[in-house]
Amino acid sequence: MPKLVFSRHGLSEWNALNQFTGWVDVDLAPEGVEEAKAGGRKIKEAGIEFDVAFTSVLKRAIKTCNYILEESDQLWVPTVKSWRLNERHYGALQGLNKKETAEKYGDEQVHIWRRSYDTLPPLLSPEDEGSAAKDRRYADLDPRDIPGGENLKVTLERALPFWQDHIAPALLDNKTVLVAAHGNSLRALAKHIEGISDDDIMDLEIPTGQPLVYELNDDLTVAKKYYL
Repeated sequence: MPKLVFSRHGLSEWNALNQFTGWVDVDLAPEGVEEAKAGGRKIKEAGIEFDVAFTSVLKRAIKTCNYILEESDQLWVPTVKSWRLNERHYGALQGLNKKETAEKYGDEQVHIWRRSYDTLPPLLSPEDEGSAAKDRRYADLDPRDIPGGENLKVTLERALPFWQDHIAPALLDNKTVLVAAHGNSLRALAKHIEGISDDDIMDLEIPTGQPLVYELNDDLTVAKKYYL
């Protein structure tokens, strides 16, 4: 039975400051480091042995992946990094304080920006100093693939090819897979895996640092789902 483990990165520095983060490459907060290490210990206690790990190109997810593998004595496991597993791009909201943004635009509008499946945030121009178009880790991408902002629908659309080309084939080969990524990229993949509706996905929250285990049938439908 194929096994898939999701781990949202531990608390980041901007999570702690209540700021929209998205594609900004912030580090883990000290508490986030401990969350990631604790997740690795839980995986070791559960006897889960990975064949391959996947993560994003943002250091809070990469470090979480490494801490998990280190604490479970599996640091040797092959790891693949991809921008397609990045957090949802929050556009011009990135770097803003969530509470202050709610005071400015209203709680309802900010809730829609954060949780709506198909509503885009205010977009970031490619010419903006904070645009990912200026980041060399994305230099090989088609400029049309570099977002100015994303909703969950767009996040799923860019994550799905990576699922189909890399994660699903590993699972179909009966491998045990770790995906250490972000709240929204994991929510997008969970929506696909579990067949969650556009409305119900708004209520799905994946907590930081807690490994989420899927035991899958041979056709990759979910047989069992639980947190360690």
